[in-house]
Amino acid sequence: MIIIYLAIGLVIAAFIYLAYIDSKKAIKSLIGLGIFTFFILAVYLFSFNVSDQLSEAFASLEFLLMLFLEQLLNGVQLGMMLFLMAAGLTLIFGIMHLINLAHGSFYMVGAYVTATVSLASGSFALGLVGGCLAAAACGVLIEMLAMRHLYHRDHLDQVLATFGIILTANEATKMIFGPQALFLNPPAWLSATVNILPETPYPAYRLFVIAAGIVVALFLRHVITHTRIGMLIRAGATHREMVTALGFNISLLFTLVFALGAALAGLAGGLAGPLLAIEVGMGEQILILTFVVIIIGGIGSVKGALVAGLLVGIVDTLSRAFLPTVLKTTLPAASADALAGSVSSMAIYILMAVVLVVRPQGLYHAYGT
Repeated sequence: MIIIYLAIGLVIAAFIYLAYIDSKKAIKSLIGLGIFTFFILAVYLFSFNVSDQLSEAFASLEFLLMLFLEQLLNGVQLGMMLFLMAAGLTLIFGIMHLINLAHGSFYMVGAYVTATVSLASGSFALGLVGGCLAAAACGVLIEMLAMRHLYHRDHLDQVLATFGIILTANEATKMIFGPQALFLNPPAWLSATVNILPETPYPAYRLFVIAAGIVVALFLRHVITHTRIGMLIRAGATHREMVTALGFNISLLFTLVFALGAALAGLAGGLAGPLLAIEVGMGEQILILTFVVIIIGGIGSVKGALVAGLLVGIVDTLSRAFLPTVLKTTLPAASADALAGSVSSMAIYILMAVVLVVRPQGLYHAYGT
């Protein structure tokens, strides 16, 4: 079995390497990942010489393929959640040059409002819209009252101010919603499972999260590359003074971008509600991963946030799922579990270090789209 796991690891490493060399071919590399994985496993299958061993190997291969596909989809789902968080934050930093540690607070607001509205109205869709609007409104309020005074301050002042906003948001959330955690079930129309392969059920809600991430990615790409507001966003990232000189209200542009980033974070929080416990401080837990995604993808690049989010989600999920089994083939069970837990928790940071060595600016150019 270790041969199979090593083959999977090599294929994943090859995909990541190809993404570093030419990030525009990342999707094609992902397709190649699946084809090459199937080829390696087929070679392993037909390496058996005895018919009864062949039958056993086929059963093992089928189970491994189902497990790998399930964990791969879990990684893509996590990657899409990270993309929704990172897309807004990378736009804020890329255009405003503002380090916003309070971005996770919008994620928390979106989760709480989505859960509250959904439980009160019985409509998850209505709750999701309410969570996005509430997060966007909080974003506009915070940008107008606090962030506008930080644009020309150094990064240390921005870090201290936004950290204070985190503490304030956490206490305000306790006062409004209470200190207890909230739990939200997926809506009835997404509570079933879908057979992605014969006898391989997968939760429909997780597929919905993946689909939502794809729709948002396509929407952002259209807005940034094919609309007037997108032209101003790209211009404001590198030629802020020129945009102002042409007569455009740069303050209004900053407010719109901040509201968009907050709404995307609120959407991520609302989608995370049926998957996680909704509690005070939940935004800080995902914020660290979000910054890792931004650094890997390239600061200011929405496309980089998408590719990096998928990479981080897949690497984190697959390492936690398969690394313990791989290590148990050579180490005692207790030692393997302890080592696997440590290594898998460091996997994304190792990935980030490799990216910074190969491409210090990230997978995509800073302030690119």
